[in-house]
Amino acid sequence: MSIAPVVLFTYNRLAHTQKTVSYLQKNDLANQTPLYIYSDGPNKAEDLIKVNEVRNYLRTIEGFASVKIFERERNIGLAESIITGVTEILNSYDKVIVVEDDLLTSQYFLTYMNDALSFYENNNEVISIHGYVYPVAEQLPDTFFIKGADCWGWATWKRGWSLFERDGTKLLNELNSRSLTEAFDFDNAYYFTQMLEDQIAGKNNSWAIRWNASAFLKDKLTLYPGHSLVQNIGHDNSGVHSSANQSFDVDLYQHPLKITNIPVLQSEIGYRAFRNYFSKTNPFKPKQNFIKRFLKKVFN
Repeated sequence: MSIAPVVLFTYNRLAHTQKTVSYLQKNDLANQTPLYIYSDGPNKAEDLIKVNEVRNYLRTIEGFASVKIFERERNIGLAESIITGVTEILNSYDKVIVVEDDLLTSQYFLTYMNDALSFYENNNEVISIHGYVYPVAEQLPDTFFIKGADCWGWATWKRGWSLFERDGTKLLNELNSRSLTEAFDFDNAYYFTQMLEDQIAGKNNSWAIRWNASAFLKDKLTLYPGHSLVQNIGHDNSGVHSSANQSFDVDLYQHPLKITNIPVLQSEIGYRAFRNYFSKTNPFKPKQNFIKRFLKKVFN
């Protein structure tokens, strides 16, 4: 099995970055893994000191097969940084594991990701591997598939990333023309379509909603773990794109997860669990979005 490189995206959060790297260093395959780090440039003058603090730390990192750092001279934002960074790495490799600077990983994260990347390498129905799973109430299978793609500790192949569509308007038009917005929103349980509309309107700059929609419209599947191998520590008001929120909190699963031959179909158990979780944690916005789309259909 060839080991996939990890690409880490950072900005100006030194403590988060240090913790993210320290957890990666404890992974069983860390010393066999090439690490590529993209450090975005400062968005404003007062961010320069914090960005430089992060970069000074990045230059001290050890414990991986190799470490290469790309320091952006100017700020291009998280979305563009991830889109161009993943594309650049996949120009040299056939697969990649993607981590941001606020994600803590289990000791077995890299093993799970590499095993799954190898297992599904030649299955074109599978677009990506995901390391985080929502804290659902239901018991989940050890691994399962959900249609679409996700963004907290994930991996893909060159063939998968080639399906990424930058143009949010094109994605939204296809969702509407194929009457897929309700399905995309997990039966109106979550506001993914609204997030895409907001990206188009410039209210957010999410690469992840476009990645999800790109995979969903191609009927591609993402493999999830039944226990979370990733913990997001960024919902503490420290990030540019996140605010305080405890609804995504999970405990890291510190046991190996075996990749077995399961049906390459969307899991009914997993889908119901996600839908129920979204409904409980987002009780108002989905209803508002459903009414908004209903009125558009009636009056437009």
